[in-house]
Amino acid sequence: MRSIMTSALALAIAAPAFAADLVINFDDLNPAPKAAFEAAVAQFQAENPDINVIVNINDREAHKTAIRNFLTADAPDVTSWYPGNRMAPFTDAGLFQPVDDVWDDNGLRETFAAIEPTMTRDGTTFGVPYTYYQWGIYYRKDIFDKLGLEEFETWDDMLAGCAAMKKVGVTPFTIGTKFLWTAAGVFDYINLRTNGYDVHNGLTAGEIAYTDPRIVQTMENWAQLIEECGFVDNHASMSWQDALAPFSNGDAGMYVMGNFAVAGMKDTGLTEDQIDYMQFPSINSDVARAEEAPADAFFIPTNAKNPEDAKKFLAFVARADVQSTWNAAMGQLPPNSEATVGDDKFLQEGMATLSTAAGLAQFFDRDAPAEMAQAGMQGFQEFMLDTSKMMDILERLDGVQAEVY
Repeated sequence: MRSIMTSALALAIAAPAFAADLVINFDDLNPAPKAAFEAAVAQFQAENPDINVIVNINDREAHKTAIRNFLTADAPDVTSWYPGNRMAPFTDAGLFQPVDDVWDDNGLRETFAAIEPTMTRDGTTFGVPYTYYQWGIYYRKDIFDKLGLEEFETWDDMLAGCAAMKKVGVTPFTIGTKFLWTAAGVFDYINLRTNGYDVHNGLTAGEIAYTDPRIVQTMENWAQLIEECGFVDNHASMSWQDALAPFSNGDAGMYVMGNFAVAGMKDTGLTEDQIDYMQFPSINSDVARAEEAPADAFFIPTNAKNPEDAKKFLAFVARADVQSTWNAAMGQLPPNSEATVGDDKFLQEGMATLSTAAGLAQFFDRDAPAEMAQAGMQGFQEFMLDTSKMMDILERLDGVQAEVY
């Protein structure tokens, strides 16, 4: 895998012959993330003219396939990857090196306090995150206003609000589970609110069985949500984009989804006055509030040839000003709590939500190994279609868990 650059970037990061090389592998060819990364690299190069930056940019699926090979055979100095359990195979195998010194020397334990747990394994910190985005409940504010509903703070508040919606013929939740991962988002939130961040991580790490009473309680709460609130019909045949239609036309009042869906909501004709965001409500008041916030980060491979300059790049990536500019270009959130976001109300609410969370989960299909994630998401969709199969599904997932871990 060799460098893929625009000619402008190549000129921007040209360096004198005596420069040290810093090789960075990046995993997103989509226009906005790619352009934001290239702009950040150009700024880093301008601030560090004695470092010659070489970038290798690939698409995400190819990067996922190649990473284990290049970490062992021809490691770059920096690579993009994911926090949480997705980094665990590489940290546990000694393929990512610790960067506690970067965190300590740059005060990151304060400015990245909310996301630090998901960057830490067995007391050691790996990598620096550069972007993330919030999940939660997006709702039709005009429908809430018409019914006199306020944002829900508790589970009982939400059940009561669902009853009010159903009385006027509004289905409380839209969802499209054709591609499965949307159901995992609902499961994750109910589990985080029922049992907390540590149980989420224990389950996705294979340390807690699916038939554990705590997970059974999560599923029972989900069954209550399905029974007393309800989701749109035929969701198993709908993509997440298809599920925007009942939200847009007022047939459904809420959507458990990531912030990326806001653009799609607006594309259907809804205005910001009609859409709002709230945190998923509390179920167990003894459980600290954790959030779903998929993040992307940079790591230093153990076999990096230039770890000194790699650490300079990670410290640069962590800066509030760099994260502010980078994420503004992508329309996402900076993990640094001192960074700024624009006046977009959803990013403002997301920043307030994530920067004050007790922990940030990386989403079920990132935190669990691929085979377990696929089986789990299939089980969640099946459960949404027939809650009576709950124990059969959980026992089946225990069997998959025993084989995967």
